[in-house]
Amino acid sequence: MVHIKTTRNSEISENQVTDEKVYRQRRNFIRTGVATSVGISLASYFPVLAHAAVSNLAERISGARNTRSLDEADELNSLEDITRYNNFYELGTGKEDPHEKAGALVTDPWSVTIEGECEKPGTYALEDFLKPVGLEERIYRLRCVEAWSMVIPWVGFPLADLIKQYQPTSAARYVAFETVYDARNPLPGQYSPVLKWPYREGLRMDEAMHPLTFMAVGLYGKTLPNQNGAPLRLVVPWKYGFKSIKSIVKIEFTEYEPPTSWNMANAREYGFYSNVNPEVAHRRWSQKKERRVGELFKRDTLMFNGYEEVAHLYADMDLRKNY
Repeated sequence: MVHIKTTRNSEISENQVTDEKVYRQRRNFIRTGVATSVGISLASYFPVLAHAAVSNLAERISGARNTRSLDEADELNSLEDITRYNNFYELGTGKEDPHEKAGALVTDPWSVTIEGECEKPGTYALEDFLKPVGLEERIYRLRCVEAWSMVIPWVGFPLADLIKQYQPTSAARYVAFETVYDARNPLPGQYSPVLKWPYREGLRMDEAMHPLTFMAVGLYGKTLPNQNGAPLRLVVPWKYGFKSIKSIVKIEFTEYEPPTSWNMANAREYGFYSNVNPEVAHRRWSQKKERRVGELFKRDTLMFNGYEEVAHLYADMDLRKNY
C-alpha cells in the first residue's frame, strides 16, 4: 500500500539529511510530524560539481521536499546498496561495473534533444531543460526483471510536466527515449555487442503522462551518481527496471510504438510494456517472489509493484500477454 504524503512549508526536507543512517531515522520522525536536520558529507558517493549551473541544480535537489512516501514496512535501501549494485550496461554487465567505471561518463556539459511530433523541437542545455520544472522527492520501489528490488528516495519531477512544455501534437501516441552514445568514443560497456547501441526505451503517451512517471535528477538529496544514470533518468515504478532508461540525451514524440533495446534483443523475454506482474513468469524464472537487496528472505512480488493507481491503464489488455 502506498500513500501520498504532503508536507507543510515549515517542515525541513527529508533529503536535507544527507547521512544515509540519519536520513532513515528522519523518516520515522516525519511520520509523527517531527522534523530535524543533520548534515554529514557523502562526497565519496557523489560527483563533484564545479559548473555554476550544475551547482545550482545541486542546491535545488537538496531543497526538494518529500511528496510521496511508502508504507512503513518499506525501509530505504542503503546508499551503498543503491550506488554499488546496479544494472547499467553502458558501463559493463557486472553489478559492480557501473560503480567502478562511473568516471567514464562525463555529464557536464549535457544537453537533451527533443524531436518528433511536437511544437517545440530543439536541443536544450540541461540547465535550460530543467529550469521550468519544480523538483520534489519521491520514495519508490525499484523492481528489477531479475527478481530483486530496492527502495530508493529519488529527486526529480513528473515526466508530464516536461511533456507539456514541448507541446506534443495529436499524432504523438508514444514517447521514445535514447541514452548517451558516441560511436567514436563509446562508454566501456558499449564495446560489447550484448545490446544494440544506443540504448532505447519508450512509453505509451498515457503511461508517460501518468502522475507516477518520474524523471530523476538526484537521489538521497544529492545529484544522481553516474552509476545510477546521471544526470537525467526515467523512473517508471510499476514497470521492470530496464524500462527506466538512464543518462537520457534524446526524447522523441512519435505516432508509432518505438523500438526498445531489450525487446529488440529478445522479444520473447522482454515485451514493450513489461509491467511488474507476479503471475507472468520470465521465460527462465518465476516473478512470484523477489529478493529485496539487503534482506535475507524473499518476499511476495506485488502486482504493478504495488502501485494500484495505474491498473486502469491496462483495463482492456490481457495482462498474461503483457510481458
